[in-house]
Amino acid sequence: MDTMMLLVVVVAAIIFLFVFLYFVPINLWITAIFSGVKVGLFELVFMRIRKVPPSIIVGSMITATKAGLKVTTNELETHYLAGGKVPNVIKALISADKANISLSFKQATAIDLAGREVFEAVQISVNPKVITTPKVAAVAADGIQLIAIARVTVRANIQQLVGGAGEDTILARVGEGIVTSIGSAASHKEVLENPDKISKLVLERGLDAGTAFEILSIDIADVDVGTNIGAKLQIDQANADLKVAEAKAEERRAMAVAQEQEMKAVSQEMRAKVILAEAEIPKAIAEAFRAGNLGIMDYYRMRNIQADTDMRDSIAKPESTQGKSKSEGKK
Repeated sequence: MDTMMLLVVVVAAIIFLFVFLYFVPINLWITAIFSGVKVGLFELVFMRIRKVPPSIIVGSMITATKAGLKVTTNELETHYLAGGKVPNVIKALISADKANISLSFKQATAIDLAGREVFEAVQISVNPKVITTPKVAAVAADGIQLIAIARVTVRANIQQLVGGAGEDTILARVGEGIVTSIGSAASHKEVLENPDKISKLVLERGLDAGTAFEILSIDIADVDVGTNIGAKLQIDQANADLKVAEAKAEERRAMAVAQEQEMKAVSQEMRAKVILAEAEIPKAIAEAFRAGNLGIMDYYRMRNIQADTDMRDSIAKPESTQGKSKSEGKK
């Protein structure tokens, strides 16, 4: 029984020791004291209670103190509780201080909380970054398409990192400037001969306004000749005009066919009326005989005149027409 009690006491003592060392990081406090960082032991305990890792705060304080920066544990705790990355902020402040870049703790924390990598921004400010644009296609005034690739050298603008536009805006503005520059050229040969004109015209537009970067230079890396857009447009226009002309010709042909059919119908109608009128002649002659208005001799004279007229008509018509008339008469 005594052995069991002793074992329980030992286990309880070990658990208490671990809990005590967790809430009271004596080793960390000793390290801070020997590193010249003034931090109280109870302050470390309160950090544990506030769920702030003392190792991050103390480690950052030691780094800042050794680098000659003036920061407090309260400032670091506040930034950590706000969701910031304390070690990155300290590294950015040290890098900016060594490079003689004006960057305060307030600015660094604001940049970090804005979602930007503050240490990377300081590095880009010290060592400018080169951004390569995608292929930008534009058409010169002579209708020839040119495809250009540019390399933009930028430097981070610390003062505009909060609220400033990013790399996508820089690329979009540079692409727009390239299109405008090529489009304003009278000939694609001018651009091929002097590609630096594009860089000068684009730089003059102040494309870095309102962005988190400062454009140092724009270099045209490559310019390729694309398709002849002007000739292609002319061919497309000619094909469209041809289709319109064919449609109008088909319309005129259809109208001519319709008019021809209409004339044939009118002619057949007139011919039918003539045949009907000719069919009434024998009836009129018979009626004249019965009424005594026409005698036999008058009838024979009329037939002789008609025969003489037919003979004259047959002599006056061409031979082919006569054959046709004879065939029609047989029918």
